[in-house]
Amino acid sequence: MILGQVFNPKTICVNLESEEKEEVFEELVEKVVALKPNLNRQNILNAIAERESLMSTGIKEGIAVPHGKLDEIDEVMGVVGISKSGIDYEALDNKPVHLVFLLLSSKDNAEFHLRVLRHLSTVIEANGFVAELMEQTDADGVYQTICKYDRELN
Repeated sequence: MILGQVFNPKTICVNLESEEKEEVFEELVEKVVALKPNLNRQNILNAIAERESLMSTGIKEGIAVPHGKLDEIDEVMGVVGISKSGIDYEALDNKPVHLVFLLLSSKDNAEFHLRVLRHLSTVIEANGFVAELMEQTDADGVYQTICKYDRELN
């Protein structure tokens, strides 16, 4: 189970307050730093902004998968944010984003990073996944839903 290792209930926010892309990055990075206080908040934001400057990671109707690579992290770490009202994300389809899957990884772990991205893409496409995730009211429910669909892939 790949996604169950990457995501953690402590890094899941079911009620994002942010309304714009940069704000959501700040809000999600707070979850990361709360769990791993040794990580530098500004370095994380810079890594996300660097990747985002290449092209928006708002990939599919209502979904964004921002990601960044850092020297100071030695794993792939995931953060989930859910916004019922939607975020002005400058997505490729110009629609608001409701689900954000932030991935952070080591610069030396590109292979596993890509594997996680592919696996997440497959889960996102699974029939019923997005709807079930949007129905969740707490972090544990989101995490259990991710794990359920992750297991069904194996």
